[in-house]
Amino acid sequence: MDPLKHECGIAMVRLRKPLDYYEKKYGTKRFGLEKLYLMMEKQHNRGQEGAGLACVKLDQTPGHEYMYREKAEGKDAITKVFASVYKQIANPVADEPDAPVPYMGELYMGHLRYSTTGKGGLKYVHPFLRRNNWKAKNLCLCGNFNMTNISEVFDFLTSQGQYPRIYSDSYILLELMGHRLDREVERLFAEAQAQGLSGLDITHYIDSHVNTANVLRTTMPHFDGGYVMCGLTGSGEFFTMRDPAGIRPAFYYIDDEVIAVASERPVLQTTFSIDANEINELTPGKALMVNAAGEINFEQIIVPAPYSACSFERIYFSRGNDSDIHKERKRLGFQLRDEILRSIDCDIEHSVFSYIPNTAEVAYHGMMDGIRQHCVERGLPLSLVRAEKVVWKDIKLRTFITEGNSRNNLAAHVYDVTFGTVEPGVDNLVVIDDSIVRGTTLRESIIKILDRLHPRKIVIVSSAPQIRYPDFYGIDMSRIGEFIAFQAAVALIKEKGMQAILTEVYEACKRGEEGNPVRKIYESFSAQEINEKMVELLRPEDVSTPIQLIFQSLDGLHEAIPSHPGDWYFSGHYPTKGGERLCKESYMNWFEQQTL
Repeated sequence: MDPLKHECGIAMVRLRKPLDYYEKKYGTKRFGLEKLYLMMEKQHNRGQEGAGLACVKLDQTPGHEYMYREKAEGKDAITKVFASVYKQIANPVADEPDAPVPYMGELYMGHLRYSTTGKGGLKYVHPFLRRNNWKAKNLCLCGNFNMTNISEVFDFLTSQGQYPRIYSDSYILLELMGHRLDREVERLFAEAQAQGLSGLDITHYIDSHVNTANVLRTTMPHFDGGYVMCGLTGSGEFFTMRDPAGIRPAFYYIDDEVIAVASERPVLQTTFSIDANEINELTPGKALMVNAAGEINFEQIIVPAPYSACSFERIYFSRGNDSDIHKERKRLGFQLRDEILRSIDCDIEHSVFSYIPNTAEVAYHGMMDGIRQHCVERGLPLSLVRAEKVVWKDIKLRTFITEGNSRNNLAAHVYDVTFGTVEPGVDNLVVIDDSIVRGTTLRESIIKILDRLHPRKIVIVSSAPQIRYPDFYGIDMSRIGEFIAFQAAVALIKEKGMQAILTEVYEACKRGEEGNPVRKIYESFSAQEINEKMVELLRPEDVSTPIQLIFQSLDGLHEAIPSHPGDWYFSGHYPTKGGERLCKESYMNWFEQQTL
């Protein structure tokens, strides 16, 4: 598996009781903060470039801070953030003896970041904060999202006279939503004045009447993409909204003490020691909103689109301790049994089965269940089945200290093998991975180290189908020319003298043809032909061992993961127009580079 940058992770906690309640029952007023910490650590897999949190304290008196934020970069960002927060709690400002303890509030929001746009640095780490002297106009946002039409929204903002400081989907979304929040507050200000209110009575009226749904309805329909958007306002509004196609995941838990939201279900199960059936999934296009008084409201902000929940969440990104994901990954491995057996001529006795650590382990167990079932059905002894941990992932080598070939040589040693597990020249070696994207790790490392064992044949199995198309909804897979499946299809086109197809697809993309013209690249070839060409492209020069690639089929994917039908990276069927447009642009960029 080539390392992919994940979709981000979100965590939200809204306390429903006074802080004294938690101190009396749980021995600490930091109950919400501690739960947020657990939720973020349990989602550490979703982002290792940065982390941040925000907190809102309700009913704060004027002149004191009521909205806090802390951010940090790096793989240890969560530790940095909470170390800073706890230091501030323990050491309040000396010259403000009456000031409230920082970060001791009722509303919390946390975020873990993996960048997918190429932009880095602390200023791009969530949450994003928009300040104002009116409590209700203060807005803090974070999310798991990537928007495909940011240029159009940018043009919309500037056409209204706004002047965004930074060109990124996060900042532009903050400015547009902040603008709509301003309008909502101004509407309420006029209402309050019309009722004869003045001074802080106007403020209290606004704070208790903000309609978050109005803000979301006038903001989110402008955006195309996959998203779970989370926000807090200075007046105590708390909200989470999911995109209308359900591309990105969001789960919530509610009891009489707390409202919590996370990107993954097991995070809530573990943090609050609850059963899966106590957790709900936020449905597409819907928002969960809690006002300053703690009243909960669910509202359909955008009409749901055809459901396209991301299948890659289930194959790779989400933690495998979710009961449904565990079963699905096992099915992905099990379903490949027959094709694997054909690849080794059913010679189980002379085959060793293994996996590429670490995310393919559950699919591996499913594959082994299938092989053992085959033996039982044919009356073969289970002792014939040889399961070994052949591949080991070593510590991350510091390849940045070298350049060029030296760097590639070091990268080849990221993995190692267990010697003595394969009888040279006799045993087949079957290894399963969760997916194959660019093939770089296979070419530079995996195939070479497997060949050190001198197997009779190497069979590399992918529990996912061939990845043929870019993703633009939050996964770091936006350049089509990097995919080994695409490279193989192009190589076949050139071998057969069919280069005209490449130009035809380019012209169709350039004139904005409806649908996804890039799919034509693959139409002339079977999956097996592309598999065989991939082997040619991936085989290192000094490896002569026979190699076979086996991929999951699209039908097999949907049979194993029926509740998450989003498959655009495999099929080219994008759930939004923005995805189609960016796929065309990705192909045009690749084509134009070839003709330079």
